Amino acid sequence: MLCVAGLSLAIAAPRAISHFAQGTEESVPAFHHEPPQGTLPGTVSPTEFSDVVVQNAYILAARVKRILYQQPCYCHCDRSQGHKSLLDCFASKHGAECGVCMREAIYSYEHRAMERMPPKSARESSAGNGSKSI
Repeated sequence: MLCVAGLSLAIAAPRAISHFAQGTEESVPAFHHEPPQGTLPGTVSPTEFSDVVVQNAYILAARVKRILYQQPCYCHCDRSQGHKSLLDCFASKHGAECGVCMREAIYSYEHRAMERMPPKSARESSAGNGSKSI
C-alpha cells in the first residue's frame, strides 16, 4: 500500500510541476533599463567575509558594478529586500547569503570577459568544453 502511494506521488508530482510551470510565467525582477548616470554605490568589502567563495563573488561584483546595475536578480530580492538591481545585493551583505546572487554576479563577470575576447578566441576557448555550470 505504501509503495502504491509513493508511486502515485512520483507520477503526480512531475505532472503538477509541469502544469504549474506552463500555467504561470515569472515576471522579470527589478533592474535599471538605462546605464548609470552618476557614481554607483560601492560593494561591501570582501574582507568582511571569511568564506573564500563569498569573497571572490564580492571582488568580481566590484569589477562589474555598471553591468550589475542593469541586471535583474532572480532571487526576487526586489520583493523581499526592496532591491532595484543585482548591484544592490552586493552593496549590502545580501549577496553573501544568496547562492542565486553569487552565481549571477559571477556569470555577469564571465560574460563581460568573454565579450572582450575576439569572437574567434571566445569560440576556440569554449570548443569541446560543453556547457559549464557556475
